Amino acid sequence: MSTRYLFIVTFSFLTLGSSFSFSQDLTKVKTVNGVVQGEINEEVRIFKGIPFAKPPVGNLRWKAPQPVQKWKGIKQTTKFAPSPYQWGNPLAGKSEDCLYLNVWTPAKSNKEKLPVMVWIYGGGFGAGTTADPVCNGINLSKKGVVVVAIAYRVGLLGFLAHPELSKENPNHVSGNYGLLDQIAGLKWVQNNITAFGGNPNKVTIFGESAGGISVSMLCASPEAKDLFHGAISQSGGSFGPTRPTTYPGENMKTLQQAEADGQAYVKQSGAKSIDELRNVPADKLPGGRGWPIVDGYVIPSVQYTLYEKGEYNDVPVLIGYNSDEGLSFSREKKPQEYIANVKNRYGKFADKLIEAYPVTENSVPKTARDLMRDAAFGWQTWTWARLQSQTGSSDVYYYYFDQHPDYPEGSPMHDIGSPHGQDVAYAFMTLDALKRNNIRESDRKLSELMGTYWTNFAKFGNPNGELVPNWSVFSDKNPKVMYLTDKPHMGSVPSEKSLKVLDEYFKWRMTPEGSTWAK
Repeated sequence: MSTRYLFIVTFSFLTLGSSFSFSQDLTKVKTVNGVVQGEINEEVRIFKGIPFAKPPVGNLRWKAPQPVQKWKGIKQTTKFAPSPYQWGNPLAGKSEDCLYLNVWTPAKSNKEKLPVMVWIYGGGFGAGTTADPVCNGINLSKKGVVVVAIAYRVGLLGFLAHPELSKENPNHVSGNYGLLDQIAGLKWVQNNITAFGGNPNKVTIFGESAGGISVSMLCASPEAKDLFHGAISQSGGSFGPTRPTTYPGENMKTLQQAEADGQAYVKQSGAKSIDELRNVPADKLPGGRGWPIVDGYVIPSVQYTLYEKGEYNDVPVLIGYNSDEGLSFSREKKPQEYIANVKNRYGKFADKLIEAYPVTENSVPKTARDLMRDAAFGWQTWTWARLQSQTGSSDVYYYYFDQHPDYPEGSPMHDIGSPHGQDVAYAFMTLDALKRNNIRESDRKLSELMGTYWTNFAKFGNPNGELVPNWSVFSDKNPKVMYLTDKPHMGSVPSEKSLKVLDEYFKWRMTPEGSTWAK
């Protein structure tokens, strides 16, 4: 070997990162199923596209995820696996063969036992990807945690229920395959994360939108018991009752209702059976909506009832939502349209709710949009916080994300708050991935603060620590919320008076009269 070549090799090793020991190849990790090889970036080891279940294709379509097969040799894990099949064109492409996960770890050996944060993406249970640069786990990982992002089936491939599917299932249920994928991913974490320097006894699940709703459902599922030890739900919660015709906040159906929808779907497809439909290529299947259901197994009952009884996975939670979620979902442009829609959905509670969430004579302002915000997210979070603080033993930390410039009165932007999903880049500390030219210094400070709160929570079950404002535990005696703004502070529950009116509606919906009224 020439002296020049020896110098290049030595220099290359030194420049890869002085804090890493190269007595072993840290890009290689032995999992239960085989060896994976990732890469090192900014002193974080990154592994993309690790399989955690068999491809759910062919006869495994619409079945619970099956254990992944072992492999020989070294599996290269430096590229994102395809996103789940969905309508649209997600990053990394799409495929039914989608049950893969990613790992970001700062650990330099398997002895470090770092806390683990498992990300569950949003997308309305109809879309989503682990390849989104906004959800890159590298910056959180650099704060001393192992970050895992798990994929799950979405749409009707993830949530189709049907009597034939229930009959072939040993638990006589169908429809929650996407949630079972998440549970399979968490089981993989339990069996493998030690090899990446993580602690399987200190796992926090976190997600936003459908991911935050999933976190809520996992907190209520006996199938997820002992698979995690803390939960962060961003714009999530699922405490509303079932309903044949669903609305935001009342998204769930019973198994019987979902099976009837599944029968209609198969008939619409022209297929004579589920087996026949399994042979139809994914891109030839008719479109349709997918959502988890109260199946009596993965989700035993309406979550409100489970929490009233104390029948849930009692772990510390950090939960909240954004100030103007309605900006992303409210469709009404005219006051008359808003009033008609409220009356159609809320029946005898409509007038009270219109008074609590008023429109103006000529517009549908934030005061009215907040009904959509609170029905879908605000009431869910508030109810979760109250019920767990009453029936559980673990701490509840409640937040309200309200980060935006102060627009002058009279400006068309004056009543604009923080829309749905804005918080994700702040929590991941990936604001630059948004490629916006209006990111302020206060945005960066809040992002750093949220990253610290989130990782502190993963480490200690408590977001507090040095150099961050104190965040008190929520309870009936101390109903305080952390306002995540330019100047973070504790405050009262947002729109609490209006929430109490909405609470009357939801409680009525869970009575015999209210359940039979809903169509």
